[in-house]
Amino acid sequence: MREISHKLAFVHDAMPVRYGDVFDPNNGVVQARVALGDAALLDRAVEAAHKAQPAWAATNPQRRARVMFRFKDLVEQNMDELAHLLSSEHGKVIADAKGDIQRGLEVVEFAGGIPHALKGEFTQGAGPGIDVFSMRQPVGVGVGITPFNFPAMIPLWMSAVAIATGNAFILKPSERDPSVPVRLGELFLEAGLPEGIFQVIHGDKEMVDAILDHPGIAAVSFVGSSDIAHYVYNRGVAAGKRVQAMGGAKNHGIVMPDADLDQVVNDLTGAAFGSAGERCMALPVVVPVGEKTAVALREKLIPAIAALRVGVSTDAEAHYGPVVTAQHKAKVEQWIQTAVDEGAELVVDGRGFSLQGHEKGFFVGPTLFDHVTPDMSSYKEEIFGPVLQMVRAESFEEALALPSKHQYGNGVAIFTRNGHAAREFAARVDVGMVGINVPIPVPVAYHTFGGWKRSAFGDTNQHGMEGVKFWTKVKTVTQRWPDGGASGDSAFVIPTMG
Repeated sequence: MREISHKLAFVHDAMPVRYGDVFDPNNGVVQARVALGDAALLDRAVEAAHKAQPAWAATNPQRRARVMFRFKDLVEQNMDELAHLLSSEHGKVIADAKGDIQRGLEVVEFAGGIPHALKGEFTQGAGPGIDVFSMRQPVGVGVGITPFNFPAMIPLWMSAVAIATGNAFILKPSERDPSVPVRLGELFLEAGLPEGIFQVIHGDKEMVDAILDHPGIAAVSFVGSSDIAHYVYNRGVAAGKRVQAMGGAKNHGIVMPDADLDQVVNDLTGAAFGSAGERCMALPVVVPVGEKTAVALREKLIPAIAALRVGVSTDAEAHYGPVVTAQHKAKVEQWIQTAVDEGAELVVDGRGFSLQGHEKGFFVGPTLFDHVTPDMSSYKEEIFGPVLQMVRAESFEEALALPSKHQYGNGVAIFTRNGHAAREFAARVDVGMVGINVPIPVPVAYHTFGGWKRSAFGDTNQHGMEGVKFWTKVKTVTQRWPDGGASGDSAFVIPTMG
């Protein structure tokens, strides 16, 4: 059986004492096992990172950017291999896997412009003969803890900016689909990145706790469920680290009466069911405004959902594949039962879906609920599966209040042809990322990604200039070059520039 090990800057002499199973979600078979590290392994990885980081930080930003460009070329050259490897462990279809990688590469492209992003500020003549300037310097050694649902994109979001700004970076990917992160580490080395600047360590909660407590780690970036994000943030900050921790979501799609319903249905089926709903930016709640809108939308959704093709990840005709594990399949199906028990109308039931020849695969069919209400736990919590819930609203104000009052505030979308309604909604909704006729409003790489409320902990977002700020610290220098002679009496009061 294939074994997946760590990607480290040193030879790991001792064999790990624990392994985790890596499944093929298309057939339910264990296809590999991954070595799970411990605190001692982390110590050595951090030590190697500290040894390598000063020289990398001293490398001028143009040269660091060139490594990013070479790395991007190598990933593109190996796109097919990476996509198939990703799909085989996660279950998302090949086209979606390539999108996963491509969205990560867009941040790598942004990181290629790091010489510009690192420019500081300068004031000439801030006082008599005094100039003031600032510089951004790396924090040192950072760690990324990433989830199973985007095994390429999110590691690249974190690592590209962290490394380009001069840090050493250690990645702890999900143990459910760890192969692509290891392959990315190999490609980084091939691109010319020095040993020790990008390392991959595998592990579970034991490793996460070791990371959060380690005194040699300056910053931690995390993406996962909200409860764990909250835990990571609190424990990491208590240990003196800089932490950004992105959590879960329950994104809403508001459908106004004037919306193009054919386009809305097309967008909804992709946003709600793509990647089997395993996206923090999925659109699992649709809110039609007005009874007429709700009835018309439902009539169009039912045949569109019936036309969806669920298949193995290599099926080019499939719209989505299996969920990641048997445990997650059971969890999604339990949420469906919970919604039924709470009184929601089950319009399309995806439970019990079986694919011929892959009966042991972790498949869940597309599911649609209507007449869901805000007091239902299935509405309050993130299901993270191919389940779309319809919550009817009588007015724009009621629709606006639903995502604004929800515990999560990651993303939201409004579908309308009315510019005033869209403008009002974008300005007033209490959510971090807004789409106007865009169902999955993930910002482009040179902007920044981050939600509000229980969708994010910490005050700095992912990638873009927010990412540069997270992975650097500002040093401000006030300088004076005397023109000779004594400078006068010693100053015993705070200096001013008046």
